[in-house]
Amino acid sequence: MDYAALKAEVEQKTLQTIDVLKNEFAGLRTGRASVHLLDGVRATVYGAEMPLNQVATVSAPDNQTLSVTVWDITNAPAVEKAIRDSGLGLNPMTAGGVIRLNLPPLTEERRKELVKVSGKYAEEAKISMRNIRQDAMGKIKRAVTDKEISEDDQRRYEDDLQKVFDMRASEVDALAKQKEADIMSV
Repeated sequence: MDYAALKAEVEQKTLQTIDVLKNEFAGLRTGRASVHLLDGVRATVYGAEMPLNQVATVSAPDNQTLSVTVWDITNAPAVEKAIRDSGLGLNPMTAGGVIRLNLPPLTEERRKELVKVSGKYAEEAKISMRNIRQDAMGKIKRAVTDKEISEDDQRRYEDDLQKVFDMRASEVDALAKQKEADIMSV
């Protein structure tokens, strides 16, 4: 059994989990305009569904406004419809190839809902990491069963991997706490 390869795989998978969590957090509204708010929006253009960043440029001219500049002006209605139907609660205003989105300030109730959503995202990340941990620990146990490594090596490897998982779990907690603070700040 190649422990170094197993540990590298675990570190890579846990980092990917944290990257996914960061992307999910980037899409949550915090009361400030963020160009990542529209990352999940897909518009039907040229007969195919495409991510917004492949048909337009998204910018944030100020804290309460997003500006979407559509590259091909004929796609502006499709992009506007995709934003309206995205479920983000945004009301686009189109002027030629530029779509403006005014982000209203969040209500206290909506902020609390977003905190719950961010907590759900964090919990999903932790569940993903537990699955990665369970898989890695199972590989170590199989190596002991197959007499590839000793029980002392098993304990040492498991303790070493547990440190990696503890570190990543604390990263998830820190990200969740930061996102909650961002959402609740007025």
